[in-house]
Amino acid sequence: MTGTEPEEFSPEGTAEALAEGLALFDAGHYHDAHEAFERCWLASEGGDADFFKGLIQAAICLHHYVDRNVEGARKLYAGHRRLLAPYLPSHRGVDVTAFLAEMQRFLGAALRGSDAGYDFGTRPRVPS
Repeated sequence: MTGTEPEEFSPEGTAEALAEGLALFDAGHYHDAHEAFERCWLASEGGDADFFKGLIQAAICLHHYVDRNVEGARKLYAGHRRLLAPYLPSHRGVDVTAFLAEMQRFLGAALRGSDAGYDFGTRPRVPS
C-alpha cells in the first residue's frame, strides 16, 4: 500500500486508492471507503481535493445512516452534494450526476424526516 504523505503518493496510488474506495463503498463498507478516499484527499493537490472530500462525506453520511444516526447523515448529505456538484457530469470515471441521484433516492425518506430504515439491498452504488 502506498503511503498517505503527498510525496509518497503517486498518480497510480491515487487511482488505486480511489478504486479501492469505490469498491468498498459499493459493498457497503462506508467507514473503510472513507479511509481510502481520505488517502486520495490527503495526497491531492489542486482541483481534485473537493472531489475526494465529497466522496468522504458521502461515505460517512451513509456510515451514520447505517448506525441509525439520521441527524448525522442529514448534516453530511448537503456537504457531499455541494462538494461534488462542480464535478458534474463525471470525474475520474465516476458518473457524479447518477451518484448524486442515487444518494438522493436512497436518503429521501430520511431527509423528509420519515426514516424507513436502512435497506442494504437498495443502498446506493457509485456509477461509473
